[in-house]
Amino acid sequence: MTVIKINAITVPNEHGEEVAKRFAARVNAVDDAPGFEGFELLRPDDERNQWLVVTRWADDASFDAWRNSDQAVHAHQSPQEEKPPKHLGLSAELWHYIVEVSSTGNSG
Repeated sequence: MTVIKINAITVPNEHGEEVAKRFAARVNAVDDAPGFEGFELLRPDDERNQWLVVTRWADDASFDAWRNSDQAVHAHQSPQEEKPPKHLGLSAELWHYIVEVSSTGNSG
């Protein structure tokens, strides 16, 4: 059973490009975690400032194992730079979902 973890991040408009850049720099940081099935960063296309980090996992145990791993700590660190990255003052909330109904969009 696939589970969905959504990190809803409030991003001030002036920091959107920086947030996108930081995620792009570490987009594959979780790819080889056991049970990891996929990731998307969703930027709002309206007046809202809540971005969604959507990850799919085989089960809650896989997500919890990754979340408590050194790999998760590394994935949330900024790439090594000459100076520490600017703190963006973001807030976040983690949402948990299971896939109840799904379609791949492939009709034969």
